[in-house]
Amino acid sequence: MDAQLPSLRSEYGVDRPVRAVAESDLPADPMDLFRDWFAEARVLTEPNAMVVATVSPDGQPSSRIVLLKGLDQQGFHFFTNQRSRKGEELAANPRCALLFPWHGLQRQVRVEGVATPLSRAAVEAYFHQRPRGAQLGALASPQSQPVTQEELARRFAEADAAYPDEVPVPEGWGGYAVRPHAIEFWQGGVNRLHDRFRYELTDAGTWSVHRLAP
Repeated sequence: MDAQLPSLRSEYGVDRPVRAVAESDLPADPMDLFRDWFAEARVLTEPNAMVVATVSPDGQPSSRIVLLKGLDQQGFHFFTNQRSRKGEELAANPRCALLFPWHGLQRQVRVEGVATPLSRAAVEAYFHQRPRGAQLGALASPQSQPVTQEELARRFAEADAAYPDEVPVPEGWGGYAVRPHAIEFWQGGVNRLHDRFRYELTDAGTWSVHRLAP
């Protein structure tokens, strides 16, 4: 093992790049706090990068990074090939978790919720906003399936030649809205006494919030 690993650490709460969480200022709706934090995170590289965790039918969790591409009353939006591993796992079990790792701000946001497929109209509207290369890549890639580099390049070239103008939305390509039922806001603190505030959706449709021990 690398002998330096045990001593690799950053001291949180020192030279804090953003203001500390004030418990008295917590809004009733966690989505309001998320929007505030996201606005501050836009100084980072790819602030909309988030880890999506899913679970297979036999209980094996898996995670990967995708990009947040929408946020509204439906929840957190992302797009992917629904025949990928995450797509198949969400079809079997739509419960999932998201993580926004904003290390540069000494913050993270954890989301637990249920993923619902977005409408075809929403999927098509987003797909046609993507750069042409990304559209062709989605059409060419059998996501999560074994493939050689040569085969992938050939499939991309064939798609490029077949669709010189508008690229069609690939069959099976879609998007999800993750409707949250729990959101935790974490901010690093001195001596590892981090601030953790967990919102949970109640049966009445309101949010309760508690401070958690770090």
